[in-house]
Amino acid sequence: MNQDREYGGGHGRTGKDGNRTLCDAVRALGTAAACARRTTLTDLAFGTSTLPLLVVVTVVLVDLTGGTGVIWLSVLAAGPALAAATSRPCGVLCVGLLAGVSSALLGVRDGVPAEELAAVLSALAAVTLASVLASALRWRRERVLAAVRSVAEAAQHALLAPIPSSVGPFQVAVRYSAAAAEARIGGDLYALVPTPYGVRMIVGDVRGKGLPAVGTAALVLGVFREAAYDEPDLLAVVGRIERSLARNLGHDDFVTAVVAGYPEPGRLEVVNCGHAPPLHVGTSGQVSSVDPTHPAPPLGLRALTAETPTLQVLPFADGEQLLLYTDGVTEARDHGRAFYPLAEGLGRHVCDEPASTLAALDAELQAHVGGRLHDDAALLLLRKPAVREPARPGDPVDRTPAALTGGG
Repeated sequence: MNQDREYGGGHGRTGKDGNRTLCDAVRALGTAAACARRTTLTDLAFGTSTLPLLVVVTVVLVDLTGGTGVIWLSVLAAGPALAAATSRPCGVLCVGLLAGVSSALLGVRDGVPAEELAAVLSALAAVTLASVLASALRWRRERVLAAVRSVAEAAQHALLAPIPSSVGPFQVAVRYSAAAAEARIGGDLYALVPTPYGVRMIVGDVRGKGLPAVGTAALVLGVFREAAYDEPDLLAVVGRIERSLARNLGHDDFVTAVVAGYPEPGRLEVVNCGHAPPLHVGTSGQVSSVDPTHPAPPLGLRALTAETPTLQVLPFADGEQLLLYTDGVTEARDHGRAFYPLAEGLGRHVCDEPASTLAALDAELQAHVGGRLHDDAALLLLRKPAVREPARPGDPVDRTPAALTGGG
């Protein structure tokens, strides 16, 4: 039995009845298109995809232009099934209703036997109901995830407060990347605050990952921000952090950190507690490592050794820069397992704008690892811009047009 006879010769009808059926199908297609257009607007209002509607309309057009009956009708179930992954429950239901109406009209037009058409419509209804349920569950999970993200953002602003581009006498830029998927914060920490004793900063790395590391980072930042305002001596600030960690951390937990301060012009103080050494950029662009003269253990482990932190004093003139970072940057590997050469990258991209320097470094780092870091990474770069001396009586006046000097 050939296919045309089996389905009642739906594609070969002529005469009044055939023309009437074709006209009805065309009108139905117009109605379906208008419904699809309205549903599309609804989906766009909800921020969903129009791809499921295009699937339904495409199947209808293929069937009208010479399809093979029930084979194409069964494909209409792909519309609501796809909508479950892209639309809200109401959008899935609209796509399912559109697919059901289109299937019924096309089945009548093609002369599909009633039993087979009923089976197709039943399967389509079942797929639509299952898709609505799947969409409702997905939408619920998305709302929960949005709430979690908002909490994470609030926590980030509380722990890792945004640092302005200018703090005291410094230009400042910060880049932070958490390795955990969908995370905003991790085990790396940074802070930079102006105090009565000059600008003070910390960059550190907590052992471990996840929520315990975040809790330890919050503890260190809270103690640092309080002690930085209270203690005139930078070593006393480090001592308060050490005592707090000794009371609250386990035996195997610790924090590596660099604490630095700028108490007076031209004088930079650095205390390194088991952390990666900062990188210093001279006025000529030469990059050098600020290695500690007397290495000290990480914070939280002082009781296990006889070593104590020491204060390292460095000259820091106008035009010089200092980069503090965590090992998530220097231990980032490419596909060949090669580490990222941070000092070389800094030498290539350093400029008078710290934000531009870190943007270039971050882009190069992401390219080095192939787009995803496997550890938390923090970069904090500060630059001491040159201060223009006030004009003295008798000095020549600069009459260069503002457009040539970059002035506003």
